[in-house]
Amino acid sequence: MNTGNAGQVPRRRLGAAGPQVPVFGLGSWNTWDRMEMDDAVELIRVAVGRGVNLFDVAHYNFGPHAENAVTDVIFGRAVREAGLRREDYLLCGKLWLWDYPKVSFAEQIEVSLERIGTDRADFVVVGDFFGELDIRSVVADVSELVRAGRFDAWGVNNWSAADVWLAHDFALAEGLTPPSFAQLKYSLARRSVPEGEPYGRLFDGAGLGLQASDVFEGGILVGRLHPERKIGADPGGIRDRIRAAYPAVAETAERLGATPAQLAIAYCLAHRAVGNVLFGVSRLSQLDDNLGALDLLARHGDGLRDAVADLWIDRDVVRPDASWGTD
Repeated sequence: MNTGNAGQVPRRRLGAAGPQVPVFGLGSWNTWDRMEMDDAVELIRVAVGRGVNLFDVAHYNFGPHAENAVTDVIFGRAVREAGLRREDYLLCGKLWLWDYPKVSFAEQIEVSLERIGTDRADFVVVGDFFGELDIRSVVADVSELVRAGRFDAWGVNNWSAADVWLAHDFALAEGLTPPSFAQLKYSLARRSVPEGEPYGRLFDGAGLGLQASDVFEGGILVGRLHPERKIGADPGGIRDRIRAAYPAVAETAERLGATPAQLAIAYCLAHRAVGNVLFGVSRLSQLDDNLGALDLLARHGDGLRDAVADLWIDRDVVRPDASWGTD
């Protein structure tokens, strides 16, 4: 791991052929639209100053996310008011498969970037599909946008490992751009897919990187047991069991001299393929607390796995080869 500049969070490569990114990234779903503008501007300014300059920002208006949310618009305004130049931050966008190919990727990225107020992303995540999909067409269409300069790299979410292999092999055979990372639902409680053998072969054999998402289970793993806002899907129907496990999470964190949030993040960072961990914060105090995960990781490293062995809730519930991975 590159330790970066003094006072800056470390950076890792998001996949063998992917970009260098900070180990932390800030999500946008139900985040910026819950904050006062001045607070959002200050949070962004402080985060970038500490090296947390990766922002996962999507246009939430497709499929189950057809919410007509404005969190992406608010983010764009906050970045401008924070005085940031485009080169000061990394933008991870989303291309949705719910209405694809009826709504093309080219149209999606055009609308998404216009709403944010920029002309390019650094990389995108292509995801949320269930059922049949022409993966070869997806690879070709995404690669065309890479050639057009709309972004440099791409990843997937909610894809099975077998489908990622197909995309990887087809891209290499045709001289196209393969996916360099997977954004997967990964937490103390949900490990079956990211730690399973099918994705493990991709991490080791194809150099795929892992971007951990939903690491707090919508807030449940940090003590907000009944969040009022909309949170991610519940593969395997285990959310009540995760709520019931929270006291054990809190006790383990206290024993390790950490907070539940720090434990949740540090566990994910210990995965060999993780390039960065995404989380949403709406207060500076939350960002400060989350950054403490680095100290916990330095103190306990791989020992964290033994400390939380009994908190793996989706073991034998969600198949390792399943397509469920993130929100």
